[in-house]
Amino acid sequence: MRIVSALLLLLLLGCAASGATPGAAAPKIYVGNFKDNTVSVIDSGARKVVATIPVAAGPHGMGVSPDAKSVYVSSDGASTVSVIDAASDRVVKEVEVGKAPHGLAVTPDGRQVVVAVYGADRLSIIDGASREVVGTVPVAKPHNLAIHPDGRTVYVASQEPGKFALVAIDLQTRAVVRSLPLDKTPRALEFSPDGKALYFTQAGLSTLVVLDTASGRVVAGIPVGASPHYANFTRDGKFGVVVSQGPNELTTFYPASNTVDEVIRVGKLPHWVTASPDATEAYVSNEGSNDVSIVDLASGNVVTVPVGNAPRKIVVQPRGLRTAAGADMNASTGASAASSAGVRIANFAFEPAVTTIAAGQTITWTNADAAPHAIQVAGRDASRTLPPGAAHSERFDRAGDFGYACAIHPYMTGRIVVK
Repeated sequence: MRIVSALLLLLLLGCAASGATPGAAAPKIYVGNFKDNTVSVIDSGARKVVATIPVAAGPHGMGVSPDAKSVYVSSDGASTVSVIDAASDRVVKEVEVGKAPHGLAVTPDGRQVVVAVYGADRLSIIDGASREVVGTVPVAKPHNLAIHPDGRTVYVASQEPGKFALVAIDLQTRAVVRSLPLDKTPRALEFSPDGKALYFTQAGLSTLVVLDTASGRVVAGIPVGASPHYANFTRDGKFGVVVSQGPNELTTFYPASNTVDEVIRVGKLPHWVTASPDATEAYVSNEGSNDVSIVDLASGNVVTVPVGNAPRKIVVQPRGLRTAAGADMNASTGASAASSAGVRIANFAFEPAVTTIAAGQTITWTNADAAPHAIQVAGRDASRTLPPGAAHSERFDRAGDFGYACAIHPYMTGRIVVK
């Protein structure tokens, strides 16, 4: 499989995909079961359902906060967005947004949750801190939506009969800045991680449509199976995955060239897909077979996890939560500036090579290289594989001199001096 040759090499080198750090749980997968009015919670490490959360009727849209602490679920059969606390896996608040909310998305900074309220012909904007609606924007029959990586603009699939369109809205001014008419009904949409392209699907088309966001023009169409629904991307933007409902397939593709790489059979009527935080797996919700396909992108192997009735949306935490009492998030989040220090990985070296901190502080390594790396501190397990742009943090509670190296490239070494 061409798309994952680099990942396969890492696996052969013994780099664990899960990369769990001490005290950190594996990221959880959340699946909205449309006909059961529940959300299934899957432990991505154990590959099993660990909780079932009741929500309002018809869970439709889903999103996760960047800090991995909150999951938002909009309910098509009601008028609310359920806020799930990811530590306890319980609904802690219901936010009234308007009749029949469909898709939703969270801004990259977590400050806003934007909800497509289909039955009220508007977007409702929820403040991430207060969890209250702080504004609305008129949009005719909004279905799904996607927020640009810079957090400034949201694109909405408007399904107004006879006036299908992609509508772009400035989230600061809450004004429409672009409306692109379409001849067929828009379904789902997502930005490439660099924000230069918007990938969307339309009813009746067997292609994934690529829109150049600068010019507002369609620049490509990727041929996939009949009735493609939603595309997602690895964080580095090198690979894309899209589900096609007709042939029950997951297609992997290269966004750089907009060409198909591999086709993998999944469950029946796949509805949504999301890539794992470490880019080694794809998670597919199968509405017709009531299960989730966990697809290993290196081998193409598929593990099936039964969930509730008619699973639609599926999301994964950007990282797991710490399991230790009083701890916050897992190693990939980093600590606050007051209690952390940073090491940059660049040109196959650690900068600085020696870092001095006080006991109780945290070191965050950020991969600024074009190649993947993994951190292994002497006496500790290796971190997960860090693709370009990813980060990993560890806390040092006792004084000492701690050597570390890259688990992939052992000649890369550094030291942490804890006083």
